[in-house]
Amino acid sequence: MLESNKESLKLEAMKRIVGLIAKGRNASDLFPAVVKNVASKNIELKKLVYVYLVRYAEEQQDLALLSISTFQRALKDPNQFIRASALRVLSSIRVPIIVPIMMLAIKEAAADLSPYVRKTSAHAIQKLYSLDPDQKEQLIEVIEKLLKDKSTLVAGSVVMAFEEVCPDRIDLIHKNYRKLCNLLVDVEEWGQVVIISMLTRYARTQFTSPWKEGTVFDENNEKAFYDSDSEEKKGQTDAKPYIMDPDHRLLLRNTKPLLQSRNTAVVMSVAQLYWHLAPKHEVNVVTKSLVRLLRSHRKVRLFGLFEPFLKSFYVRSTDASHIKTLKLEILTNLANEANISIILREFQTYVKSQDKAFAAATIQAIGRCATNISEVTDTCLNGLVLLLSNRDEIVVAESVVVIKKLLQTQPSQHSEIIKHMAKLFDNITVPMARASILWLIGEYCERVPKIAPDVLRKMAKTFTTEEDIVKLQTVNLAAKLYLTNSKQTKLLTQYILNLGKYDQNYDIRDRTRFIRQLIVPSEKSGSLNKYARRILLAPKPAPVLESSFKDRDRYQLGTLSHSLNIKATGYQELVDWPAVAPDQSVRNVEVIEPSGSESEEESSEESEKTSSDSGKSSSGSEESSSESESEQKKKKKTKKVLLKKSKPTAADRYSKIPSVCQTLKASFFFPVNSVCPDVACFLFVTTPAFGPVKTHELLHHMTGKGLSAKYHFPRQPCLYQPSMVAVQVILSNSSDHSLEEIHIGDRNPASLNIHCFNTIERLEPEASVTVSMGIDFSDSTQAANFQLCTKDDQFNVSIQPAVGELLMPSTMTEQDFCKEQGKLNLSLPQYNAAAVVRALCLMALTRLLLFPCRFAGRTVSSGALVLVSLELKESSTALLTINTEKSVMASMLLRDLKQALSQA
Repeated sequence: MLESNKESLKLEAMKRIVGLIAKGRNASDLFPAVVKNVASKNIELKKLVYVYLVRYAEEQQDLALLSISTFQRALKDPNQFIRASALRVLSSIRVPIIVPIMMLAIKEAAADLSPYVRKTSAHAIQKLYSLDPDQKEQLIEVIEKLLKDKSTLVAGSVVMAFEEVCPDRIDLIHKNYRKLCNLLVDVEEWGQVVIISMLTRYARTQFTSPWKEGTVFDENNEKAFYDSDSEEKKGQTDAKPYIMDPDHRLLLRNTKPLLQSRNTAVVMSVAQLYWHLAPKHEVNVVTKSLVRLLRSHRKVRLFGLFEPFLKSFYVRSTDASHIKTLKLEILTNLANEANISIILREFQTYVKSQDKAFAAATIQAIGRCATNISEVTDTCLNGLVLLLSNRDEIVVAESVVVIKKLLQTQPSQHSEIIKHMAKLFDNITVPMARASILWLIGEYCERVPKIAPDVLRKMAKTFTTEEDIVKLQTVNLAAKLYLTNSKQTKLLTQYILNLGKYDQNYDIRDRTRFIRQLIVPSEKSGSLNKYARRILLAPKPAPVLESSFKDRDRYQLGTLSHSLNIKATGYQELVDWPAVAPDQSVRNVEVIEPSGSESEEESSEESEKTSSDSGKSSSGSEESSSESESEQKKKKKTKKVLLKKSKPTAADRYSKIPSVCQTLKASFFFPVNSVCPDVACFLFVTTPAFGPVKTHELLHHMTGKGLSAKYHFPRQPCLYQPSMVAVQVILSNSSDHSLEEIHIGDRNPASLNIHCFNTIERLEPEASVTVSMGIDFSDSTQAANFQLCTKDDQFNVSIQPAVGELLMPSTMTEQDFCKEQGKLNLSLPQYNAAAVVRALCLMALTRLLLFPCRFAGRTVSSGALVLVSLELKESSTALLTINTEKSVMASMLLRDLKQALSQA
């Protein structure tokens, strides 16, 4: 199929191959046949070929190098996705010989007009750095350039490259700090995680600590000034107020909204930022967001903030094992004198769990509570003793081990417990538990003088069949009883030492020889014998019951090192706060445009100078050609300022007349550059920066039996097919049970071309997920009807686009616009109505429109050209002309514009 002359067969072949790769199958043998199609003119085929090459370029380096010229040509392709894919393949060929080519490609891509290509160049930086670290300095130059990029698509990727290549170059962040803080809320989720982590480190080097003891936390300078003379101030200690740096506050303020993110990693990143940077009294803002995550994803603990949310950490039967362990840890840390009775009652339930590892962990938690809170030590001990009668060996064994540790703290008060454990000894079979009981009896044998010898007698009978750990403790018990009660146990001890002498385990044989020489007087034992009692019966320090999560504070919260409790590769230490904050002026960015405070005098002077200069130029005098360099620069600068002052930005225009903004945004292009008279530059309003994206209801939760769906048009090129309109759908589960296998079902008509989203295997209660689709509307506003299905139900839904969603912008010169306008024989008559006149005159007065306005675009599906021109005549009449290859499209545009202007 790949060798066929038919593009359709090649496309089908590549779809199958990519499908095999997605399933983990090896398709490397097909590399020669696939790489031949890299120069195909079919965009869809070329995209799939690049997907394949990214996967196998590193494995098939020789063959990939043969096509390197093709990749270089693709870097100039008009399609942004092809340019990006070519760079991705190029950076995947791990051959040092092409490093210069990769470097050149990255530099060119970093200056590309498409933010998607610039984002890909940031990803390529990391690959090139890992291949050749000697390129670091050149890569830093590219990173510095990309850090100035204002696109939210690029921000996360370039910060990731910064963290990989030069994390110590904090100076690169200074000028971009405020911009990154302000862009943060619009960056994609994983970019937010990276940026927050980087800004956390940055803040710890640039701002002073808000945790200083003995200072009054006060961000208001005026308050400190006016209170300085008050009598109340005189009575206070002379504490210096803490004034938070405005940039420090900017970071905290701009990250706070991200606590509502649906991405757990983002919420955790904000939580760790607040934990490490915020004043202590502000850290509690993260608690509710973290508690909200308990019902869904993994989390990391924070101490001292969650006491009001104790019940939120109760273990559920549906929780995974690691979640149960973490919740148990949190409950143990939250335990205090006030709530310990509630927590212990909850622990009693956990001990009965079918998950034996969890039950054992609960017993350890009870032991830690008993150690930390002396008021409940006896209660915990009695409860653990009751567990010794449990039928489950694991529960009994863990109880014995914990009791042993607890008794070491107060052995004199608990001889009865030791006697009780001795009575249960015959019924306990777990080696660790038996060994623990033997150790306890031996250690405190003088407090149970009647029971200890009898236990040794029983162990002598079963010594040869016991586990090694039990044999070792039996030898220890015999030695201690020989020293304290030789009369009753001398013969038993000799018998056990003889058995141990010939044991198969060399550790037991060595221990037996050592004990014999230590306790039994002989000529060979020498002077060590008299110290036997001090050696074997020396007082031992009580063990500390510690959590497996201890000592994690030394790692930054939320990092891999913090989770693993070991320093992972690439971990960067979070430095201490500086004693004195560095100069904050390094973050000041030079403002190009003059501020509003500058008087109109400057602009009038500049305009007079500009007009006089232009007069000189037009008269063609010799003086204009002999002007000095400085004067020319001054004139250019003045002209640049004039243009910026006289021409409002698109955002300014939209903010002046919101009603016009909302409607025109749904249907039309809008010019952003009318400075140069011979070039018309047009931009389709594709981002929500100028107003909220309108969301439509696709399926109500009542109709969908708990499943609800909303959709909107992101106004971006469709990634799946150029002829499709991109649609984003937000699916939510408002029921009390999980929804399974959510997918797209039948279509109406069946020929409707839809790129469906992948099946969602499970959607938990209260959870939401955003998926992307592509729909070919065939240049029509007729609705696309299809079924939205779950495992058990099917729901009929429809998506209907506004006419503006069927158009994409097109850039052309004014000359080409007029030329194309003349070619199109289909033209609607000029439209002149009172509504149009009123609206356009108003826009002209407020400088919303610069006349004449020309809009150019093409339909998404067929690529048909659409030209729209607006003119304001001397008689205060507005003329609208629409030229298009499709009369239906012209009618729809005219209808929408009439409606928009009449509403305005």
